[in-house]
Amino acid sequence: GLDQFTRSYNSFGVQRLPDNSLFFREWAPAAEALFLTGDFNGWDKFSHPYAKKEFGKWELTIPPRNDKSPAVAHGSKLKVVVHTKDGERLYQEKAVIYDWVHWDPPHHYQVIHPRPKKPSSLRIYEAHVGIASPEGKIASYTNFTTNVLPRIKELGYNCIQLMAIMEHAYYASFGYQITSFFAASSRYGTPEELKELIDVAHSLGIMVLLDVVHSHASNNTEDGLNHFDGSDSCFFHAPPRGEHSLWDSRLFNYSSWEVQRFLLSNLRWWMEEYGFDGFRFDGVTSMLYHHHGIGTGFSGGYSEYFGLQVDEDSLVYLMLANHILHDLYPDCITVAEDVSGMPALCRGLEEGGLGFDYRLAMAIPDKWIQILKERKDEDWDMGNIVFTLTNRRYGEKCIAYAESHDQALVGDKTLAFWLMDKEMYTSMSSLIPMNSIIDRGIQLHKMIRLITHSLGGEGYLNFIGNEFGHPEWLDFPRAGNNESYHYARRQFNLVESDQLRYSQLYRFDRDMNWTEDKYGWLAAPPAFVSAKHQEDKVIVFDRARVVFVLNFHPSKSYQDYRVAVEVPGKQWLLLLHCALKRIIVSVSSAGRRLFSLTALLELC
Repeated sequence: GLDQFTRSYNSFGVQRLPDNSLFFREWAPAAEALFLTGDFNGWDKFSHPYAKKEFGKWELTIPPRNDKSPAVAHGSKLKVVVHTKDGERLYQEKAVIYDWVHWDPPHHYQVIHPRPKKPSSLRIYEAHVGIASPEGKIASYTNFTTNVLPRIKELGYNCIQLMAIMEHAYYASFGYQITSFFAASSRYGTPEELKELIDVAHSLGIMVLLDVVHSHASNNTEDGLNHFDGSDSCFFHAPPRGEHSLWDSRLFNYSSWEVQRFLLSNLRWWMEEYGFDGFRFDGVTSMLYHHHGIGTGFSGGYSEYFGLQVDEDSLVYLMLANHILHDLYPDCITVAEDVSGMPALCRGLEEGGLGFDYRLAMAIPDKWIQILKERKDEDWDMGNIVFTLTNRRYGEKCIAYAESHDQALVGDKTLAFWLMDKEMYTSMSSLIPMNSIIDRGIQLHKMIRLITHSLGGEGYLNFIGNEFGHPEWLDFPRAGNNESYHYARRQFNLVESDQLRYSQLYRFDRDMNWTEDKYGWLAAPPAFVSAKHQEDKVIVFDRARVVFVLNFHPSKSYQDYRVAVEVPGKQWLLLLHCALKRIIVSVSSAGRRLFSLTALLELC
């Protein structure tokens, strides 16, 4: 049955039996022989051979010591020695990056709080534990629990998407070159500390999603799965199909029962062992097509989605994954990172869909970056902005975002940096007069976020630090920057001072989320756009019985501006009156103002 099939983490790897003997099982179909070595046997490479079983499996049982304690102690190091059919021995006593550490503490973390229920309005805080500190170092799970979780709660996010948790040998890969699928990254602390982080998030009513990478694996042969049994396939397709030319990584053979067992059990393990509430599936576009999206532009034509270029093995694996997760965990949330627009990706399996709850609206951040790079303020196209924000398949939920980690990486710029650039280092103090660059940048930073939040989807996402306009890009320590941690951090200290304007952006993000929490526009049907006036640079729409009016004109404000509403009545007139009053009193030299949110907050 699927339940047993997807709990193979209880029978593979290493298992402690009731009598404290240890049972080891591996799948290595192309190997000639397997041996276990480590601290427990003085690194003897031949004293503990595995026995070969059917279907490429290997098993070994080690009895307990004379005192009945396990032969392999908690925290000791292990390694599998593989002998190939070509006579090669795959073994290196010192791990390149990480050792296999046997984790079996005498006291496991005990979960206290139940999982939160799935929210109707999903507001995601995309975060990376290692950079979640102002200090130039790898931050810890404990730091995140103590210092970051309270901020996320205050900001009004009800879901966290944790990146780079699955172990990866290369820190600068941002966690997308996985070497150990069944290990939480030890860079940030222990497994028990990660469990505590998730448990505390649950106590705050916050769900936690894992950024899961099942689209490919690191080609690292010493720390990863590549050439595990001496062959060029095993978990992967043989080259060239099993190689991703751009990512320099290996591609899974999803038609293999053992690969399905491995990956589906991996999902169950993260849910059961750590208490995650769901997954953001990375690289779904690469999985869905034999061309992996390389050199392909998707126009929306159905021939792009229903042809021989579709990798049906991958597609069926994703259907299986969603079926199992939603059947066993009704409040589980799955999000697909797909740029192609595959139809029915976010519809149920009973309808022929793939079963995801949401897809990322990846065209939206690209549009904002394009506008800021290529357009003068007076050339902004209101119709094109509205089209990009509303261009999604009806009945398939989208996560809208103005920027994510992709836009924060070195080589690109965050929205705040596109808007204010070097002025952020010299002119963000509230003790000096605001110049036109900072004034424009702050107002557009707020407006871009609000219109994306309210018009762009059925969920919203923000990357850690971007809510307050973090002034620097993200660059992990690597050879090209002398292994510096200077840019691999988030300067939360900038928000602590009211003398810096970063706190104003922080408070806006907080108020925007809590206003949505009250009115629920993310859970409402798509907005009705009543005006997208190109000359006036005004966009008007209503959603969840809230009227949004945004003036993007660089120099004009308006008095007695007529706005259509769907439902007449005093409530609406009052809202409009307050909004119009607000726009009159808020005219400044910049001339650019957003007034719907502030009006709503005043009325509340």
